[in-house]
Amino acid sequence: MLANPLALIAEITHRCPLHCVYCSNPLELAAASSELKTDDWRRVFAEAAQLGVLHLHLTGGEPLARADLEELIATAHSARLYTNLITSGLGLSRERLKKLVDTGLDHIQLSFQGFQSDRADWIAGTKSHAHKIELASWVLEHRIAFTANLVVHRQNLDHLDEMIAFLEKLKPNRIEIAHTQYYGWALENRAALMPTAAQLENAVRVVAEAETRLKGTIRIDSVVPDYYAQFPKACMGGWGRRLILINPAGEALPCHAAGVIPGMVFDNVREHSLKSIWQESSAFQRFRGEDWMQEPCRTCERRTEDFGGCRCQAFLLTGDAAATDPVCSLAPTRAVVVQALRQSPTDVISPSILAENWKYRPNPSRA
Repeated sequence: MLANPLALIAEITHRCPLHCVYCSNPLELAAASSELKTDDWRRVFAEAAQLGVLHLHLTGGEPLARADLEELIATAHSARLYTNLITSGLGLSRERLKKLVDTGLDHIQLSFQGFQSDRADWIAGTKSHAHKIELASWVLEHRIAFTANLVVHRQNLDHLDEMIAFLEKLKPNRIEIAHTQYYGWALENRAALMPTAAQLENAVRVVAEAETRLKGTIRIDSVVPDYYAQFPKACMGGWGRRLILINPAGEALPCHAAGVIPGMVFDNVREHSLKSIWQESSAFQRFRGEDWMQEPCRTCERRTEDFGGCRCQAFLLTGDAAATDPVCSLAPTRAVVVQALRQSPTDVISPSILAENWKYRPNPSRA
């Protein structure tokens, strides 16, 4: 029997003041004119609660770009959804933060690109670091959960210990160390972002030491890049098994990158209920179960743990969305990952060279 989804990821806009080179959002972003209206989102949140969803993650782009964010959070709170705001913090004043908390915000997840303004702003493509630090102090004025999210890659991993020390001073409840995942603009910049094996080995050590030192005060979660793994990560907990993602235009996807797979049809919440999408839509059915699996996944004892890996990554690297994720050591196409690792430079690239070659995330039209 199909279980209810646990989480709804609401991409309420693709508008964003940052231009991060590691952004994993689709290359083709939704314009503001195509975004769901307030009443659409309110209905979706109510349907999510009825379906058994527990967690609502408001993300984008930058969700603060929505003028109706307070109303959306109030609606989610009334539906008894635990609401998490995933944000860069740009556009959030002290006064607006209080309004968001007063309307029912439970959790704020604030992103950081480094511990020094110059390099952090360089990675983000805009000046933002100083405001994030000030915002972190405002968050502590309220009784909400606070996660500091740090995206790491080759250009900042050598300073991981310093970055953790910096985040520790901000007093979050949780630090998430998120290695870049190679979709969207991150895939375009993969050669400059992929860490070396030595960097990754050191990062694992640094995180382990921080976990021990901060145990009982700050929780640390870390996800390593699976290009170096023996087995792939589970695809969002299994394709269509745990969550629903709604993009700004109202399309329901099993994950944020699913749109890269050709031939997929995503039902829109303007026309279909969340329940029917979850239970009946072709997109959510496509890679559920095991019938779609090829060898070696079909007979692998790990198939109920990692579900063959990421379907989007399989397509991006092999051209076949049903293939075993090539990051798996057992995959027939593992060579494409080995080749990608070989193509990445062995050293950190100088900022002056990168400045000329970065592919920065664009901002969709506000029209």
